[in-house]
Amino acid sequence: MNFSTNTYPLLSLFLCISLAFSARQAVGQTAFNREHDEFALKNAFKEKFLIGTALNTWQLLGKEPEAIEVVKQHFNSIVAENSMKSARIRPREGEFNFGAADELVEFGEQNDMHIHGHTLIWHSQAPDWFFVDVQGKKVTPEVLKKRMKDHIYTVVGRYKGRIHSWDVVNEAIEDDGSYRESEFYRILGEDYIKLAFQFAHEADPEAQLFYNDYSMANPRKRAGVVKMVKQLKEEGVPVHGIGMQGHIGLNYPNILEFEKSIEAFGALGKVMITELDLSVLPSPWGDAGAEISQNFDYEDKMNPFPKGLPEDVEQQFTRRYVQYFSLFLQHQDKISRVSLWGVNDGNSWKNNWPVRGRTDYPLLFDRQNQPKPVVKELIELSTKE
Repeated sequence: MNFSTNTYPLLSLFLCISLAFSARQAVGQTAFNREHDEFALKNAFKEKFLIGTALNTWQLLGKEPEAIEVVKQHFNSIVAENSMKSARIRPREGEFNFGAADELVEFGEQNDMHIHGHTLIWHSQAPDWFFVDVQGKKVTPEVLKKRMKDHIYTVVGRYKGRIHSWDVVNEAIEDDGSYRESEFYRILGEDYIKLAFQFAHEADPEAQLFYNDYSMANPRKRAGVVKMVKQLKEEGVPVHGIGMQGHIGLNYPNILEFEKSIEAFGALGKVMITELDLSVLPSPWGDAGAEISQNFDYEDKMNPFPKGLPEDVEQQFTRRYVQYFSLFLQHQDKISRVSLWGVNDGNSWKNNWPVRGRTDYPLLFDRQNQPKPVVKELIELSTKE
């Protein structure tokens, strides 16, 4: 292309305008990034505790990219909702399926996140073959002990040095403080809990090992968990902390009892607030239970908000979350992680449990992955504490 002499001044002017526009864009982008970083839960609480979320298999396989962007912006800890449970990861004897679990770990590493493993030993989603022989008869204690060891060594060993903490045993104590009579308990007695922690520690001596359970504000359950963990620690079993599942509602559990549990468990090790969600729907039994084997028939009165929350309920929801996060901040010296059980309302398990077909709103982001008003409130709360 040929330029006449008169062309150069015009070209210079064009270049100056372009550079000025680019500079304004850069400044604008910097301001946007700064605001983006400040409006992030993980940054707001970074000096307090980790902020985590659970990822489902669809998200791990790239089916929900919008939700993944929320995770990248707001969370610095992740856990698998289901893909590391033994029935998923080991559906048949001698066969392991690590596909989704590998995706979780790789995603966490790529985004410099704390990675929590959930769960190694749990009665509810253990494969049926785990407890029977080829004739369908109950296995001996020696066989079950070997199966537990093989499972834990293989799973924990695969992610040694990559998964930072594990729920080793999940939901072994009943609400009355007694041991749950699961198949693990019937065959091995309470020793199965000690064995699980020992095997996990042997497989990865650096990993932090936790006991995890629901309804932890229940005084009798609290006493049962404290007794169990104290006994394990006195025997030299490596239990590093306790996970308190946070399946709460607008009116349950009693927050003062929840605080007593944080204090009691904090005296024994680290505390993690796990599986946090806040149901706005009525509970069939009126408490904070999370026994997933219990289900109830659908009734319209149990699904009062199918098309969205009234403003007054949204405000109650916000106040309740703020109330609990205020408690967590008061005890940040004991709490190492607070983790939501899901990214957005649409993929929360609470839509189908304990009554299938309901519409619930238990998380911090709505069905379009947009932050609810509570997110801003929590970020502002973090600056006051």
